[in-house]
Amino acid sequence: MELFKINKPETVRAMIVHLIVLTFLLVLSCSPLRIYSDLPEVKAWEPEIEKLTAPGQTEQYSDDAVIFAGSSSIRLWKTLAEDMKPYNVIQRGYGGAKLSDYAVYAQEIFSPLPGRALVLFIANDITGSESDKSPEEVTKLFMNVVKTFRKNHPGAPVFWIQITPTTSRWKAWPKIKEANELIRLTCEKGKNLYFIRTEQAFLNEKGMPRDEYFVEDKLHLNQDGYRIWTEIIKKELDKVLINK
Repeated sequence: MELFKINKPETVRAMIVHLIVLTFLLVLSCSPLRIYSDLPEVKAWEPEIEKLTAPGQTEQYSDDAVIFAGSSSIRLWKTLAEDMKPYNVIQRGYGGAKLSDYAVYAQEIFSPLPGRALVLFIANDITGSESDKSPEEVTKLFMNVVKTFRKNHPGAPVFWIQITPTTSRWKAWPKIKEANELIRLTCEKGKNLYFIRTEQAFLNEKGMPRDEYFVEDKLHLNQDGYRIWTEIIKKELDKVLINK
């Protein structure tokens, strides 16, 4: 006895189309960006992103500018333009930024901007809290930002500044260090991806953070800390961008 039988080709085709649509919607619903974009902590940054992408923020930049983007250490770098000379720079940092934010808002942040390269420093995805991301998740989000950036800047070099060891987040350092290492390996394998090592400059002979390079919170760089960054970062930019 036949309990189920399909005779009409049209019915079969309709079922196939239906399955394809369902599969597509399932993949879309499982998209990591969809997961992050619905988080209240990500949605909360919308006003800040609107400020960063306002028309007056995107009008007068050179096509050969280097975009510095990331969290508060980028935002608070008051001497960035002077320190990076002769490179022209575009500064796009906001306090508390995470890679999960940048992955969601990268298109809005980067698409209006000219630029020959991107320098990223985002250090708030692993802080020692219960909501920390895994090193693997951090690495995937980094690559998602790179992919989005290159939609409008195809083939442009992307530099990742190693997450800095700090006393404030020292308990999370093993996990942060693992994330750094995964991103370093990813950069080694990727095209035009560069990992800027800074760890040794910020550790003393006992392997502990050098607090003299940080302000009172022992998290954000002071003037001397930014001087160290400047020396290291410019040297790495020069290796890639000079005569390019």
